[in-house]
Amino acid sequence: MKSQAVEVRNRGAARGLLFYLTILALLSADRISKVLVSHWILPSSTICILPGLFNLTHTLNPGAAFGILARMDPSLRNPFFIGISLLALLFVFCYYHRQGRKSCLSTLGAGMIAGGALGNLWDRICLGAVVDFLDFHVGRYHWPAFNLADSGISLGVGLVIWQIWKEAKS
Repeated sequence: MKSQAVEVRNRGAARGLLFYLTILALLSADRISKVLVSHWILPSSTICILPGLFNLTHTLNPGAAFGILARMDPSLRNPFFIGISLLALLFVFCYYHRQGRKSCLSTLGAGMIAGGALGNLWDRICLGAVVDFLDFHVGRYHWPAFNLADSGISLGVGLVIWQIWKEAKS
């Protein structure tokens, strides 16, 4: 019985380490990539990497995904997005501490969401907008530019949903 309690505690500690290391890794990769883009690519400029498929660009997005609310009054927009980011972080940390420790998938997913949210929050606080630079297109179809934080959030949400679906299925 005692060894089982130790095993559960060790598993919880390992998942805690995974959660916080995921946050740190994604936040670090996001910050480094944005600093490099800001240093090497002029704002509103593009470098073609794979013609017809992928560019690196330097875009400041004052809005949410796809530029949603980008035209909102800046004196309202930035506090609004900072508040939303802080609420999202609070939700993710509560989710992790209540549910996320149950599996590696939900731990990793919650860490990716938190790391991505922190990366974009950093930009909003320091720049009033988010640096986007990954620019994909195929033919006439063009996906709006995004960054590593956005990718982490999207993948993290996918992992959490997958874990919830797996639990509901069993």
